[in-house]
Order: sequence, then C-alpha cells, then structure tokens
Amino acid sequence: MASIKIRAQVNNDITTVKTLISHPMETGLRKDKKTGKLIPAHHVTEVTAEHNGTLVMTANWGSGISKNPYLSFKFKGGAAGDTIKISWIDNQGEGESAEAAIK
Repeated sequence: MASIKIRAQVNNDITTVKTLISHPMETGLRKDKKTGKLIPAHHVTEVTAEHNGTLVMTANWGSGISKNPYLSFKFKGGAAGDTIKISWIDNQGEGESAEAAIK
C-alpha cells in the first residue's frame, strides 16, 4: 500500500535526508461522503531513521499529519555510499522500511 522515497546527501560532514511517505493518514474524524459514517483512523505513529544500522532519528506522529507526509532532517556524520534506512509503523500495526545510499 505505502512506499517510501528517500534522498540523502552529505555536505561538510552534515547529512541531509529527505523522505516522502505514501500513506492515507486518516484522522478518524472525517466522514465518508456516500455513507455518512466516520472513516476509521489510519495514520503513521512512528518514523525512525538509521545510518549504517545506528538509530539517528525517531519521530512520534499523531493524526494531525497530512496525507503522504514529507520529512526532512539532518545529522552529523555519514559519507557517500553509507546506508540510510527509513521505517514507519502506523496505528493499525502496518509498517514499511526502505533503504538508500547517501550521495
């Protein structure tokens, strides 16, 4: 269902990571226009980032994050060719991970 796009680039020992997560991010407060019933909550609750297997970032999210969220962060260290892994889990227990090399 969801996919993760990752771009990571190092410049002067600072690595910038940009990610786009495809996810519906339903709050549980919106109604279906046809049935009038509430659409069940379905949103990402945690995003983590690892650099060569070491955790460098954790984000705890709630239902207020927009559909297909974009996340950008920086960390010190990293080199061209190193691996960045982004993982997410949602309130329904689903999750996904993706990896990319730093450029």
